[in-house]
Amino acid sequence: MKEDPYKSWARKYDFFVEPFNKTLREIGIGLHPPVAGMNVLDVGCGTGTTLNHYQEADCNVFGIDSSPSMLSVAKSRLSRKANLRLGDASNMEYPNDFFDLVITMMTLHEISHTTRLKICDEMIRVLKKDGRILAVDYHPSNQIFPKGWMNKSVIFFFEIMAGSEHFKNFRDFIARDGIPGIIENRNLDIEKSKVVSSGNLGIFMLRPNC
Repeated sequence: MKEDPYKSWARKYDFFVEPFNKTLREIGIGLHPPVAGMNVLDVGCGTGTTLNHYQEADCNVFGIDSSPSMLSVAKSRLSRKANLRLGDASNMEYPNDFFDLVITMMTLHEISHTTRLKICDEMIRVLKKDGRILAVDYHPSNQIFPKGWMNKSVIFFFEIMAGSEHFKNFRDFIARDGIPGIIENRNLDIEKSKVVSSGNLGIFMLRPNC
């Protein structure tokens, strides 16, 4: 069984990462505010912080993550109504055309290109024809000097610290144009987008074009 890379610090994750993710999450939720009763899936749901906002608005929330440690934190945060699964997002067991909103936040850069494409196809499969995908991740734009360059240096430091395989996937993600590169030729259009962190991060609302 593959070792859980988050085992030693899942309980500390929100303390270190939440200040960084909070603004991204708020902007993303602003692009697709919760509506009571809609089905929401978070791919790579982590500690469940994003799903918590949708659950509080009476949405039906679902999450999938490959880390048992992170999922354990999510289960303690969310109510029992949340449907949380330990599993592989490139081969999900959810039915076709089921979700109104699928979220992936700071997840796709961590994994190989082949797996990214499979996850993208799975997100499209489980999404309703009039649904939306909210994708948040690093963005390969020209960073604004000096703050953008400083932020980029910090990002590279943390990605290197995450390990050689993680850093390799991160570099590949950036080289392939991030989220816009992943959705190319995949029947998705960018409906709304916002680049933040002086050019380092992108928030994209995607819609099916077929």
